Amino acid sequence: MSATTFDDLGLSREVLRAVSEAGYTIPTPIQLRAIPLVLAGRDVMGGAQTGTGKTAGFALPILQRLQPQANTSPSPARHPVRALILAPTRELAIQVEEAVKEYGKYTNLRSTCVYGGVDIKQQLAIVRAGVEILVATPGRLLDHIEHKSVNLGQVEVFVLDEADRMLDMGFIPDIKRIMALLPKKRQNLLFSATFSHEIKKLADTLLNEPQLIEVAPRNTAAEGVVQTAYRCPQDAKRALLAHIVRTRNVWQVLCFVRTKHGASRLARQLEKDGLATSAIHGDKTQIARLEALEAFKEGRLQVLVATDVAARGLDIDDMPLVVNYELPHVPEDYIHRIGRTGRAGASGEAISFCSPEEEKYLADIEKLLKKTIPIALADNFDLGEAAAHLPRERRESLGKPAAAPRNPRAEARGHDRRTVRSSTGEPTRANERERDRDAAYAKNPDQPLQNPGQPTQSVLMHRAHGAHPAGKAKPVPALLMKRRTREVENA
Repeated sequence: MSATTFDDLGLSREVLRAVSEAGYTIPTPIQLRAIPLVLAGRDVMGGAQTGTGKTAGFALPILQRLQPQANTSPSPARHPVRALILAPTRELAIQVEEAVKEYGKYTNLRSTCVYGGVDIKQQLAIVRAGVEILVATPGRLLDHIEHKSVNLGQVEVFVLDEADRMLDMGFIPDIKRIMALLPKKRQNLLFSATFSHEIKKLADTLLNEPQLIEVAPRNTAAEGVVQTAYRCPQDAKRALLAHIVRTRNVWQVLCFVRTKHGASRLARQLEKDGLATSAIHGDKTQIARLEALEAFKEGRLQVLVATDVAARGLDIDDMPLVVNYELPHVPEDYIHRIGRTGRAGASGEAISFCSPEEEKYLADIEKLLKKTIPIALADNFDLGEAAAHLPRERRESLGKPAAAPRNPRAEARGHDRRTVRSSTGEPTRANERERDRDAAYAKNPDQPLQNPGQPTQSVLMHRAHGAHPAGKAKPVPALLMKRRTREVENA
């Protein structure tokens, strides 16, 4: 394709003016290939890693296509929903609508964004006033449909953004309900960072003779991201993170953890360490999430701790560093996380902390990437000193294999045995004898029992569950086991 600038793509003067004011002159590969196809009315299945500019790849041609219907009439009937864009998270939906509003500010086309986490009454008036372009999360869109505030009968373009994330979050049933309300004759655009078999199956039901656009190899990280890993016990990760942030004097560090509780806890701890920190996750209110994102974008936070809810849809210009404080269990999530830096051709850095328990996750990530992530050493960082605040037994255990279970026999049978006590509350002599025999049995399970005619309750239940190492004991019928158990208790 010979086009090398936005001026060569056939966009309107109004759209080009907004693009120019946004500072863009050269389209990215996904934009270069997608824009002409969307303008031609073709269905598109686009695959591109996050940060490649795919939002503009569908937003610009949609604005171009709908511009002839733009008007300034106050009547809602003159502003039906003509383009519907579904996004998996609130953050991504807000980001997409902001891009649509910026690119379409000279077109007189109306747009808005609806998402959960806020009172739906705040959105009803705007939606009922009429918008040509509606960006929504699936659940909140269904809420508006139930309130009869949205009519999808005139949708001309349907966009499913981050389809793989939709699949991960369980939105496919909601999407199918929404698709059933759309006109059969429409243009469909599906964008995804990865193409699993499930995504291809969804595409078969959604798209009509689509054009496949894949501008980056599947499951690859952005080329401009320098990746390193630090081997570090879980208990020393916080000190290592604080050391890296302080010694580099870096701001806007996005730090990923696996759980909402872990995100809040780490943010509180880093605040106590003197770092400007906030957390963002699913349990935060929408207002709190937006405030944290705004502070992060403005550079008022050194660290933003996040769960994977923010792995997509968080667009920060020149964000310098992403830290995988805890490695994701799904290798593809690693790619989405580190894609928050090194966006649109810029350089960036991604650091991963790998505890001994997470080695398998690091191996899975390297297998997906088809390359080894270099192991780095932190300058002037003493692992022993980092763990000095821990109790002595935890310091001594750093880097050592996890201890074996104290009572594997109790774990094998799934519950602890009952302690028999006398009327005074003290263990009976029968229970003491049982404990002594159990201790001998634990040391050498193959030794003959001192009193085979009356095995202890624990040994009896252990054999009844088929866990005797020698494999010679026969299962004891349940009624017989109960009778012998009562004999032990009454001894």
